[in-house]
Amino acid sequence: MILVGIGSNLAASSFDSPLDPDSRSGCDSSQAFDSSQAFDSSPAFDSPRATAAAALSLLPTLGIGVVHCSRWYLTEPVPVSDQPWYVNAVAAVETGLDPPALLAALLALEIRFGRRRSVPNAARTLDLDLLDYSGRDYRTPGLVLPHPRLHERRFVLAPLAEIAPAWRHPKLRLSAAELLARLPPGQKVSVEGGGAIPHG
Repeated sequence: MILVGIGSNLAASSFDSPLDPDSRSGCDSSQAFDSSQAFDSSPAFDSPRATAAAALSLLPTLGIGVVHCSRWYLTEPVPVSDQPWYVNAVAAVETGLDPPALLAALLALEIRFGRRRSVPNAARTLDLDLLDYSGRDYRTPGLVLPHPRLHERRFVLAPLAEIAPAWRHPKLRLSAAELLARLPPGQKVSVEGGGAIPHG
């Protein structure tokens, strides 16, 4: 299983997408992903939610098929700051790209949506993280798998537990639910339009 994290807390209002802005977003783990439905009704992408949904919809055009995706989660910035809250999701994908090529495709898509890397933990229009690549232990100067902070982040573990309850961390051998239970209190997370996720 290949896992990608999607996040945004700034709108990419200037992005010119080739997609139909009138289609609705459908990031739903209960069924196979349909990219034609994964889009927010906002032609200007004037919210982080619309920005993240548009990026998700473009993944198949890069040779990255989206198999399942979690619901959208509203998440507190980590570390805590006065930034806007994020919208986050996790998607299970399939691709013929190897890990470095997949990461390069994700980073290029971030740039297309106006991502600018300035200081660590800065607000961003789009954040695409390669979380796990079929359980591989992969280490190069530009890529470490599994993602080295995956097990510390409630905004990753909550949506991951939703779509892949049988997944286990390749090194720690714990499920996302077990890793969630080990987190200290903090990192406020709630399902968009729903209730809060327990904080430990």
